[in-house]
This record gives sequence, C-alpha cells and structure tokens, in this order.
Amino acid sequence: MTEAFVVIGGDAAGMSAASKAKREAPAREVVVLERSEWVSYGACGLPYYVKGEIDSLDDLIAIPAERFREERDIDLRTGHEATGIDRDRQQVTVETDDGESYRIGYDDLLIATGAGALEPPIDGLDAGNVFTLQEMNAGRELKEALAAAEYDRIGVIGGGYIGIEMAEAFRGRDLDVTLFEMREHVLPPFGTAAAETVEDELEDNGVDVRTGTRVQALEGDGGVETVRTDAGAVPVDAVLVAAGVEPNVELAEETGIDLGPTGAIETDEYGRTSDDAVYAAGDCAEMSHAVTDEPAHVPLALTANRAGRAVGATVGGDPTPVGDIAGTAVLKAFDLAVARTGILDERELRDAGFDPVSVSITSASRAHYYPGGSEIEITLVGDRETGHVLGASIVGREGVAKRIDPIATAIQSELTVEDVEYLDLSYAPPFGPTWDPILTAAKVLNGKLE
Repeated sequence: MTEAFVVIGGDAAGMSAASKAKREAPAREVVVLERSEWVSYGACGLPYYVKGEIDSLDDLIAIPAERFREERDIDLRTGHEATGIDRDRQQVTVETDDGESYRIGYDDLLIATGAGALEPPIDGLDAGNVFTLQEMNAGRELKEALAAAEYDRIGVIGGGYIGIEMAEAFRGRDLDVTLFEMREHVLPPFGTAAAETVEDELEDNGVDVRTGTRVQALEGDGGVETVRTDAGAVPVDAVLVAAGVEPNVELAEETGIDLGPTGAIETDEYGRTSDDAVYAAGDCAEMSHAVTDEPAHVPLALTANRAGRAVGATVGGDPTPVGDIAGTAVLKAFDLAVARTGILDERELRDAGFDPVSVSITSASRAHYYPGGSEIEITLVGDRETGHVLGASIVGREGVAKRIDPIATAIQSELTVEDVEYLDLSYAPPFGPTWDPILTAAKVLNGKLE
C-alpha cells in the first residue's frame, strides 16, 4: 500500500499542498477533505462579487474540482467534513453531507482549516439581517439578500481589510454606509498616517466613519434596526460584521496539538506541529515573522499558498521550509491604494527589542511635468542600532503596489535603510520622479538614523 497524505481543507494551503505532494511523489495517495462544495477559490474577490463587478462565484475559482481529480489524480472529497483526529491510530473521522460517517488513515496529515469570521461580544449577531463575508456561501447569501430586500442603510462593524472594501462595495450599490471601528483609526497595522488618509477618502465617498466607537448591541424587533454604540444609536436595515478573523483550530486543539502564543497552531520551519506526522498551514497556522523572528498569525492569501506548497514538497520527499512572512498587503479604498509591510507600531517594535525611528514623506507619483500624477505618501521605519528596515506603509492613487514590494524584499533580505537608499530602481516620467519616493523616504530616514 502507498503512504496516504490526507489534507483537511480544500482552499489555498490545502490544494497547494496536495498538488505539490502529488507532483513530487506521483505514486502517493493524496486525499483532500473539504466540508463545503468550494475548493481553490479566491475569497479576496468576494467584496467585488457583492458590489457587482464580478458576475458569478464561479469566476472566483482558480482551478475547478474536476481538474484536481482528473488531471492531478487527487482524491478530492467535497461535502466531507473532518470531525476528529485520532493521533494514536493516525486516523481522521469524517462526516459527509449525506449523513454518513467513516474513518480514513493517514501517514502524513495537513490541517488547513483556515480562519473564520470573528464574532465580537455583542448581542444580536444571530439576527437574519446580520452578515459576514469569510467564505463563498456567505458572499452568495449577502448578495442575494441585497437583491431581494429593500435595504437603504447598512452598518459595517470593523475597519480592517473587509470592512474597508465592503464599505466601497455597499456605496457602489447606493447604500448609506456607517462604518464603526472601536480603535482610534481604521487599518491599525498600516499606521496612523495611512489610516487618516483612508478615512478622509471614505468620508469623501459618502461613508460615515465612526472611529473610537464601540458597538454594544444590535437591536430590533425581528431583525436588526439599530446599532447601539457607546456614542449613541444609529438606525440601519442590515449589518455586516467584519471585526476580523480567528484561526479554525478546534480539530487541532481537541486532539492535543499545541497552539502558539497567537492562538493559531504552532509550527516549525517546515510547517510541522507538535506531532511529527501532522502539519498545519494557511490561516489556521502560525509562521515566523521576518522582522521579529517570533511567531505571528497573518492570514493572507500568498502566505497560505506558499506554506501549503512547501508542506506538499516536504511530504513528497523534498524538505522545504515554509519561509518567513513580512505581512505584506495592499488593498483598494475607492480611488486609493494603501499598502504595508513589516511592522510600523513603535510600541510593538520596542517590546521586540528594537529602537524604531520613522519618517513620513509626501512625494509625486510621476515626474512633476508629466500629466496625471498625484501625491503618494510613504512612512518608513528603521532600527537605530542596526539600520535595518522594519516596516513601511504607502498610500496613494497610483504606483502603491509597485513600491511596497521592494521594501518587503528589503525586510526579508535584512537590508539596511542605507541599502534601500541606493537601490537602482526603474525610472521613466510616466511612472515616477527621478528620485523614486522609496529612495527619498530612505534618504530622509537614513539621515535621521545617523
């Protein structure tokens, strides 16, 4: 009998691992257990599906299930939910949509159960007109509700990625939107300067932004009619809860697999858990942060795909580290793009043993004489002692995604701010000034460090 590699979860990490393991070891049995009907999908596209810019959920599927089965020879079982793990017998208990139950043995097991929508401790979340947007069926439910119901006013709880993107999506459907964020600014990991610019953009596009406002309850008769906060009540017709995500670790926790300090599953450099036969990858697992070398939980698409592929290679016979993460991300807020990498929070950096120094500069996105340019704002953080780049945020109307990536590369390559100042970046008038804003920010910060 061939050794069995069983994967729990059929999205980014799970299908990347299954595909890579099958390529590395074609004779090996690879089984994927996915509780829903969806596999290998781009949940990041759901706000644009709800807005109406993407017509069908099927458009978000990267690779159809049948291709995994027929072309990649993977035993993909949709509608099969893993409900328990017996580590002594190396078996997984499975329940199907048809009500059947069975056990499957494994030689290697990957837990790739992702993350679920975080439920804040407020009353009224179980009402029929309260929605989340963490997976495909939730996106379908929300879009169908918007089409069927006469909603005029919607509240969004949370000013993170999904909250910002969905505020834009709802405005695109001509809904009045009130966004509630209990912290002083939206997008905390992006830093204050970027957050304030995004807040202004939201307000300019008709979003009522209420930062520093804690939601206490969702109230109404037969459905939510009011969002009650510590600063008063706001009438609504529906609510989207986008308060963040939490890793789905129940299976691991129940079977005694160690969780890390972030609450996600603890893993080593190869994605192994505290059980050598069990791996974890994706939004349910920790990874090492490139800045601090400490465990971090940063649920992002590339992180999941990359870690899953590495686990698949290791299981297939080619030991491959999952790598560090820098938390690099970019999102759209109406006409703005906002990006970040590394760590910008100076208190967090001091707690990690750094002496952070930061600068914020405003530059032009194109050469000053070339038409169509706009301002671009960069915050760059470095360590006074080593000179290393620790983090950055960029916000503007063009050229943002292009510019965050070299800084992410600098962080993961342990370059200094001076190294960044002397990078040989591309230049042409339609794309940037001679001194790219990245170089200018590094030059200013290096002077401050010296």
